Amino acid sequence: MNDVTSPYVPEPDDVASPAAVADALGRDGYLADEELATALFLAVRLGRPLLLEGEAGVGKTEVARAWASVTGSPLIRLQCYEGIDIGHALYEWDYPRQLLHLRSAEAGGTGRPADALEAELYDERFLIRRPLLEALGGEVGSPAPVLLIDEIDRADDEFEAFLLEVLSDHAVTIPELGTITAAVVPIEVLTSNRTRDLHDPLKRRCIYHWVDHPDAEREAAIVASRAPGLPAELVARTVGLVVELRALSLYKPPGVAETIDWAHAFGELGAGVDATTTRLTLGAVLKYHEDRERILDAGIERLLEPDEPGS
Repeated sequence: MNDVTSPYVPEPDDVASPAAVADALGRDGYLADEELATALFLAVRLGRPLLLEGEAGVGKTEVARAWASVTGSPLIRLQCYEGIDIGHALYEWDYPRQLLHLRSAEAGGTGRPADALEAELYDERFLIRRPLLEALGGEVGSPAPVLLIDEIDRADDEFEAFLLEVLSDHAVTIPELGTITAAVVPIEVLTSNRTRDLHDPLKRRCIYHWVDHPDAEREAAIVASRAPGLPAELVARTVGLVVELRALSLYKPPGVAETIDWAHAFGELGAGVDATTTRLTLGAVLKYHEDRERILDAGIERLLEPDEPGS
């Protein structure tokens, strides 16, 4: 039995092994390699945040979504951006409702002292819970919420420092209410595209894993699981083209999400993977004009030459 006054960390049987984690993710269509499954296993078992770094499109965000899906947990997402502050991430007061309450009290002529009215304004019923505070509100006996702090590298240094209290103590302090501590420790997943380096105090609190592009075999399996109606030959050919694109010095190499989109595009057109179809569907896999022009200038036929990646 878990004491509701102290944070709850999942029991060992909740996550039996890294292999069990990989199998669970696989049932939701996320094919994790051994290292990623082990990192997630340790994060859950040790009650530590999981920090996933890697290029955009390699599936970092999907880890949190898939884990929430297989565990039946609520997924709470905080999308970071430059200038994000506590009001957007933690909480803010519902000023219109507070003002309405104050006017109602005055119109009702209750005669309550001003300090009593002021105290009523900072009651939890007027508190708007943002993602960080919402994630600390899990109930004992229910699946731990999955808190996704997405693209933490886009936030500034001050916000990163603010997160340390949440990640270290699973608690936040609201001046008007005091310290709120989680009864159930959320599963915290942080992602970073490494547009800037994160600071050591944050990294030390996390289990770290670099998410790389999968090898061709695993990527083909991922695409097949997300697009089960496509022919295996079409999937393999699409993955082969993407592998060749990544071998070039593109401004933005395609991620797994683009591979899936490209395979769907070929399937929708139903014309096979030839030079014309490849040229017409480049917008599904390349998102920068300069990259598209470089491929066209080099010649689509060159890209389609078999068994010579990057040739």
